[in-house]
Amino acid sequence: MSRTCLVVDDSRVVRKVARRILEANGFDVTEAADGQQALDTCRQTMPDCVLLDWNMPVLDGISFLRHLRAEFGPDKPPVVFCTTENDLNHIEQAITAGAQEYIMKPFDEEILIGKFGQVGLL
Repeated sequence: MSRTCLVVDDSRVVRKVARRILEANGFDVTEAADGQQALDTCRQTMPDCVLLDWNMPVLDGISFLRHLRAEFGPDKPPVVFCTTENDLNHIEQAITAGAQEYIMKPFDEEILIGKFGQVGLL
């Protein structure tokens, strides 16, 4: 059975790159362009994991994560932040809000799959 990953990013290009990498590694991928779409998707069908951007319109990544954890509990599904925000403050906020891992953009297959392995998704 393949695993599902929700890729949340307002950049179509980033979603496409992530989709290609994840599908090549056996994931079924769903996409959302902002945190509100992502939250609606999770309420309908919870993915096995979420790859999450920070800066998005409507509902940003950290707000989405806080809503997700408040509704569905502290650690399911695993969330991997993927963002250009690389200062310690952002990373601490993300981990405190319930993210399992943190990837810097731009990323490649090795980085993405490595992090997914670290959180037990591969």
